Order: sequence, then structure tokens, then C-alpha cells
Amino acid sequence: MIPVISVIIPVYGEAKGINRTIDALKSSASQMLWAIEIIVVDGDPEKGTLKAINDLDIIKTASPAGRGVQMNHGARAATSDLLLFLHADTVLPANALQTMLYVCRDKNVAAGAFDLSINDSHPVFRIIEKGASLRSRITRIPFGDQAIFFKSECFWALGGYKPIALMEDVDIMLRLRKKGYKIRFIADPVVTSARRWKKEGMIYTTLRNWMLQLLFHMGVSPEKLKAHYD
Repeated sequence: MIPVISVIIPVYGEAKGINRTIDALKSSASQMLWAIEIIVVDGDPEKGTLKAINDLDIIKTASPAGRGVQMNHGARAATSDLLLFLHADTVLPANALQTMLYVCRDKNVAAGAFDLSINDSHPVFRIIEKGASLRSRITRIPFGDQAIFFKSECFWALGGYKPIALMEDVDIMLRLRKKGYKIRFIADPVVTSARRWKKEGMIYTTLRNWMLQLLFHMGVSPEKLKAHYD
């Protein structure tokens, strides 16, 4: 069966959680009448995440490290007309795949993304979630952890992701917006891990991300910004 959605998961050191992510995806896909393909792209030279995958149906491939590079590599291996780029620590909402297909029936829609939720009960995260969803809808620029998807034709017309150290998601959305392509936001949120916020601090991480985006818009190179992100 020809897949209608290609799910591309760039990974590096995600061996512990990759099978949970795959199982959640396949559970969601089981509700569909159409097939999907799941492509995992490992940037680790040791291919640790690929070795941990149990499902034999998964397309496993490796590339040089770098999220933009890995996602382009996965997109080149994809065979469907709809590309979903999913972080390994992000879980889609119920019926997400069907909703994507419905949204993309509109010939004017070139791409889409989901609102954001974070898997932690701390009330500050509710503020961060609301702020992230509002920001992306106002600017029309979602971040990668919002499960960005593209019609394949549009993705390649934009030239794919740039192989830059950081802000590859912001960069491609700026190019999409400049060309006048339409993006649709889905209100049912994805659930992403709170691990980076908990490790680095909730307020610090949020303000740091906003500042990095501002500096990127001001012309600071992704390579310089990456030093403040890692």
C-alpha cells in the first residue's frame, strides 16, 4: 500500500524513548484506512538509536548530524506527498494524521503545525504553552517541536531545510511566508517533553529561546547562536 504520510524523525541519542514514539505513531495510524511510513534518521555515527529500534517496518537511515541535514535526508527517502517532521520526544494528539490529511485537502494550504503542550503539571508550563501557541499563530512561524508538516511539492520548492546549526525551522518558515504560502495551525496540541525546561530552568529556557529567535531575525549567524543553545 502506498503511504499517504511520511513521518520523518531526526534523532541523536534517543535510544531510550524511540520505541515509545514509534508505538504511539503506529497506534494513531492504526485508526486510518491508509498507510504511513516512518523514517528514523540517526545523526550519531554509532547509530545507537537505530540499533534500539525493534519494529522491522521502520525505515532506518543515518546521515551527518544536524537536524536540518537529517530531516532533508529523511525527506529524500520519503515516498508520500505529505511530510511530517516529528521530534523523538513529541507525541501527536489523537486523530492527528487524519486531521493533517483533511487540512491538506485545501489546495491553498502548503504546510501546517500543531499547538503545543508540555508533559508536566507545573502551572508555569501552561503559561509557556499558551505563549508558544499564540506566538506561532501571530508570527505564522511554528517551532520544530510543534510537529511541522509540508506538502512534499512545497517543501522541495522551498529547497528543504537549510543545513544550519540552529533555527532551521524558523528559517524555512520565513521562506514559506515570504513566498505567500498558507500554513494552517491545528488546535489539538502535540505533547512534548519537559526535559530541556526542567534541566535548564523553565523561565530561562523560554526567554533564551525568544532571545535566540530575535537575534536570528537581526542577522546573527546560527553557528554563533548554537553556542548559547547547547
